Amino acid sequence: MKTIRLEDTPALPFWRRPAALLFLIAMAMPVAFSTWLALLNNFVIDVANFDGSDIGWLHTVREIPGFLAIGVIAIIMFVREQVLGMVALAMLGVATALTAQFPTMGGILTLTMLSSIGFHYYETVNQSLQLQWIDKKRAPQTIGWLMAAGSGATLVAYILIVSTWRTYDLSYNFVYMVSGGFTAVVALFCLFAYPQFEAPHPQLKTFVLRKRYWLYYALQFMAGARRQIFVVFAGFMMVEKFGFKVHEITALYTINLVVNIIIAPLMGRIVQIFGERRALLFEYAGLIAVFVAYGGLYFFSWGVVIASALYVIDHMLFALALALKTYFQKIADPGDIAPTAAVAFTINHIAAVFLPAGLGYLWLISPAAVFIVAACMAATSFALALLVPRHPGPGHETVFQGRLLAPAE
Repeated sequence: MKTIRLEDTPALPFWRRPAALLFLIAMAMPVAFSTWLALLNNFVIDVANFDGSDIGWLHTVREIPGFLAIGVIAIIMFVREQVLGMVALAMLGVATALTAQFPTMGGILTLTMLSSIGFHYYETVNQSLQLQWIDKKRAPQTIGWLMAAGSGATLVAYILIVSTWRTYDLSYNFVYMVSGGFTAVVALFCLFAYPQFEAPHPQLKTFVLRKRYWLYYALQFMAGARRQIFVVFAGFMMVEKFGFKVHEITALYTINLVVNIIIAPLMGRIVQIFGERRALLFEYAGLIAVFVAYGGLYFFSWGVVIASALYVIDHMLFALALALKTYFQKIADPGDIAPTAAVAFTINHIAAVFLPAGLGYLWLISPAAVFIVAACMAATSFALALLVPRHPGPGHETVFQGRLLAPAE
């Protein structure tokens, strides 16, 4: 495969440049993953009779590869990051396509594990490539546009599901085959159609765990723990408590996507203007309120409209998570990006390995208690975000360290 330096890429046709590749894979990945997630709760309840404990175990299995994402460091000693990312994306697509072929507890867990390996290794590499290839000054807004592109592609998939699921009496197998197959084909196209892009700063291919990144690690740990509750239990609640059908839960996801297409670039702009500290504080304060309100759905028997509104607001706030990426980009040594992306992904998934199963049992006792736990996690994240400096950089990773001169406005 041809190798080309980043500084030489402007001479390439636009569609073969790094930015085009990032946008293409940003649109391809969620077609498989988001479709899998949209159908998951209905699929496992209809086909395998899952309860709260079962869904917790499924997501625990799903997160094990995320915990082992540190293995990316070993693989990139022999395989280029870009190649690994495309192969992992293809693996996600193939595993998603086969999901409904094995409609048993064991089969679902096995395919979940395989698709998760593809997803988490792809995401680890993708985050690394974004931070290596995108200029720091443009990173917040560019990453926001990448998020919007992913939402746009997923929106098309969801609209197709909502409009055709009942009309044509589609099967789970057909939808999984089409969505997973699409992602796999795009991944293979990207693997062979694009040259290998050479970033200006060679990446360390060793384990990197630096004391000065401690706040980033802590925020990643809390983000992983908190997000698991949303991913695992918020959607499950909509099906179990409010009886949402496939087309209804997908319609809710569609609303989320439309909002995210509009909001994500704006969130990137907000981070660019107000900085990572204020963006993270706003996100965590909002999440505290949302998770407390989720608990209120059980204490006060609020209706489906409030539940749906909370779900959309919850999703909107998560768009601000890009501030954590750009915070790290500002404080990191350029050669640390790839190994630290792998370490951070592992840290992000430490709680994810045991939390879904543990909270699955708590869910059987009190679903509201699960969301109160999430509110406490968001409060902890808020306290940690207070330590993020207004203008982070190497040597000024937290408010406890010497200040950098503020950049000219």
